Amino acid sequence: MSRFWFVVPPLVGHINPTIAVAAELTRRGHDVAWAGMTEAVRPLVGPDARVLPCAGPELAGTDAIRPADARGPLAFKYLWEAFLVPLAELMIADLEHAVDTFAPDVLVVDQQAVAGAIVAERRGLPWATSATTSAELTDPLAGMPKVAQWVRELLLDLETRFGTPDPARYARTFGDLRFSPHLVLAYSTVELVGKTDEFGDELHFVGPSLAPRPMSLPFPKEFLDAAGEPVPAVLVSLGTANADAGERFLTESIAALERRPALRGVVVDPTDTLTSDAPNVLVRKQIPQLELLPRMSAVLCHGGHNTVCEALFHRLPLVIAPIRDDQPIIAQQVQDAGAGLRLRFGRANAEQIGAALDTVLADPSFGASARRIGDSFRTAGGAPAAAEALENLTARTG
Repeated sequence: MSRFWFVVPPLVGHINPTIAVAAELTRRGHDVAWAGMTEAVRPLVGPDARVLPCAGPELAGTDAIRPADARGPLAFKYLWEAFLVPLAELMIADLEHAVDTFAPDVLVVDQQAVAGAIVAERRGLPWATSATTSAELTDPLAGMPKVAQWVRELLLDLETRFGTPDPARYARTFGDLRFSPHLVLAYSTVELVGKTDEFGDELHFVGPSLAPRPMSLPFPKEFLDAAGEPVPAVLVSLGTANADAGERFLTESIAALERRPALRGVVVDPTDTLTSDAPNVLVRKQIPQLELLPRMSAVLCHGGHNTVCEALFHRLPLVIAPIRDDQPIIAQQVQDAGAGLRLRFGRANAEQIGAALDTVLADPSFGASARRIGDSFRTAGGAPAAAEALENLTARTG
């Protein structure tokens, strides 16, 4: 039996993929714990999971991560300078104490919880990267070398202040704290991401890591039927971290769906302020997404990695309107793979949104590409493949 310790930031999309991996490791007889902000981690991993508390910033909506209206390089700079680096600085002392308490054999470190990588390197512990977005695997800043250098210098300074960086590791293109030299778990496949020649044997594409999620609100599943038979349906979601920025786009999406009475639309509005009187549109604050996706015909979303991969796992074509961060890269991956269309979040209106939905639903090539990627996701192994890779890491380094 080995001890695996998941180090995560207080972000839902970065915690969710670890849950199924942890459950699989537990099923195989291993000891598992999470390290992170308890108030963010506990509601997702459940009351019985072991959570090692770490200090972190106060969270109050998207402004805790970056201003709601921030886009492009400004949002990227704010994310690292005002959130991720301070988060690492706050977590390190608690992580050091937790290492002494839990004595992990392997740390599984999210790409945005780099304090875990610093502590692992300083303690000489093997660690794996949990790559909860595939955007970082394709050198997204290659066209902006000054920005790429700025990030690496930021991480090098952080590791220099709290640890002892390895010059050989930083000499690699993918050699900073975001990428373990031992194992990188990518919750996607080459069919979506494309070739990643810069990585060696440490990169493992395992496909989406899906686990059941607690659901407190009921959903009227009969809404998706007409005369007892399933009808075409679209799920519309901008994720949990984009509520403040999404009102206009969701309003336009509702209008597009209202003009298509033969189509059912399920719209997720975390602010619980939007409504629709149309019989074919249902607006909810929260939905059981994984339960509903098998009933959907397409997904309209912001390009969050988890939502995109969950849709493609269910072989659904997408219309994506990326907002910021890694979302433009994920959206481009989907469009390049032929599984969806990309819209401009700030400008798309009801007519454009509706036309894009009509296209991905009517053109069989989009469905065919979505099925091809979905098939690759299902054969990649998911949580069992990730657990096996982690077990192999312990065997190599134990």
